[in-house]
Amino acid sequence: MTEQNMTLLDAIKIAMEAEKKAAAFYADAAQKTETLGRELLERLAEFERHHYDILAKLEQSLRDQGTFIGYEGKELTFPAPSEVQTTAEPDKMSMMGIITTALKIEEEAEKRYNALAEQTSDPAGQSMFKRLALEENKHHKILKDAYVNLNNHGTWVWPEG
Repeated sequence: MTEQNMTLLDAIKIAMEAEKKAAAFYADAAQKTETLGRELLERLAEFERHHYDILAKLEQSLRDQGTFIGYEGKELTFPAPSEVQTTAEPDKMSMMGIITTALKIEEEAEKRYNALAEQTSDPAGQSMFKRLALEENKHHKILKDAYVNLNNHGTWVWPEG
């Protein structure tokens, strides 16, 4: 294994730990609300666990074969807006604090994956890390919308699309 791969493997380990912490954060935050926000936070926790699993597979492949794995990405899905009514959040200030922390988590993850894409010369690796960064960016946008809705209206709404 080359020195560059060892550095990459170290970075992947750090990313895996961050994904594990993010999943735990979202799972804990989900327990603090009984509203529509709970399902959003639970879905984000599941998504971060998915990222952890993908990174674990990548780490194993790099160790065993020295190759990147394919990653097509995953969408964070929601019911159609017509299927779900908005719900008031009784603990608005606490949830806004949680979302503020979550925004920072997603922003850091996006930066980390973009940096890994830049460090990686393998096209499959670049594609994978860029896809992971894009997913984190989408999570950030969803959380930003949730923050605005909670701040302005005190309600949770499903993201569009």
